[in-house]
Amino acid sequence: MINSNYPRSFSHIGITVPDIEKAVDFYSQVMGWYLIMPPSKVLKESETAIGQMCIDVFGTDWEAFEIAHMSTSDGIGIELFAFPHGMKEAPEFNPFNTGLFHFCVQDPEIEALTQKIVAHGGKQRMPIREYYPNEKPYKMVYVEDPFGIVFEIYTHSYELTYSSGAYQE
Repeated sequence: MINSNYPRSFSHIGITVPDIEKAVDFYSQVMGWYLIMPPSKVLKESETAIGQMCIDVFGTDWEAFEIAHMSTSDGIGIELFAFPHGMKEAPEFNPFNTGLFHFCVQDPEIEALTQKIVAHGGKQRMPIREYYPNEKPYKMVYVEDPFGIVFEIYTHSYELTYSSGAYQE
């Protein structure tokens, strides 16, 4: 019997942006993510597999959109979507409502990455904080990309950040 209760791996995240070229430029230059499929247009057409799949996902109230595929250094995919008739501003940040409100990246040079994000039109939403002052040298900060998409930066892995006894001086 196969154990069906095992941790699934994370494959990718989809992010809707107002301008796909600017988003690819930001995420490749600032985050260092690899472009694995350049921006391309997807049409609402039931004759193609991708067209039919998108009709299944998005319904029929669209004609075309742009998509690009990127990848992080550890192989997590980033799908960037740009819909011509969508809202061009990010919705108000409200972590209290149900739904995804951020993703997190990891960089030991948290200060440098935060400065780079700000220099490229993003925002730092809070001071860089230590998670466990005087216990672990782990830091975090919330930032925004130039499109208003909120994400977090950790200096260390998720497992190390939250496990007890992971750091000892």
